[in-house]
Amino acid sequence: MTTRPARLAAAVLAGGLLLAPLAACNVTSDTVSCSGTSCSVTLSGDGAKADVLNTTLAFGGVDDGRATLRVGDTEVSCAQGESVDAGPLSLECTEVTDDSITLTASLG
Repeated sequence: MTTRPARLAAAVLAGGLLLAPLAACNVTSDTVSCSGTSCSVTLSGDGAKADVLNTTLAFGGVDDGRATLRVGDTEVSCAQGESVDAGPLSLECTEVTDDSITLTASLG
């Protein structure tokens, strides 16, 4: 026989698992829009951050048209139109300006 507290705990756990995909992107700065396992992200200003697909992206700035990003513990750079792999994510840098980057992040 299952007790009421055990059933309640199981229901809460199941509900959390169903909601987990909805929480895959957590915005701490700028703009993030997700659909499935892909997110569109715009980061502007040095230090802008976003949690995307359980990985933190941090914008480090732009130098000579190349944006620097920290993806988890890895630092990468890309220019507009380039794609790079960083940890569990594949990044497509769609727009790089003097002080921002717009990219698409997807799981490897």
